[in-house]
Amino acid sequence: MLFAFVCKDKPDSLQLRIDTRPPHVAFLEGLNAEGKLAFAGPFLNADGKPDGSLVVVEAPDLAAAQALSAADPYAKAGLFASVEIRQWNWTFNKPAVS
Repeated sequence: MLFAFVCKDKPDSLQLRIDTRPPHVAFLEGLNAEGKLAFAGPFLNADGKPDGSLVVVEAPDLAAAQALSAADPYAKAGLFASVEIRQWNWTFNKPAVS
């Protein structure tokens, strides 16, 4: 199953995001290597600065998705004001499976 993490940063937390980005990227690269990451990227504010994240992962159930979300270095650093985890169905423009 796919799960989308819709994460909103705490106000005035850009420096924390920048400081924590290397371990966050390494975490996502690890999920990707394990075949668990569908896609990910930051939300941008009106000034073009990141202020949240969208991460879509493959997990067997909600509990496993919650565990992946909690393991993200951004979450561990306290970057997010909120994280919504929703089961998601990729319907259009899904990459072809070889």
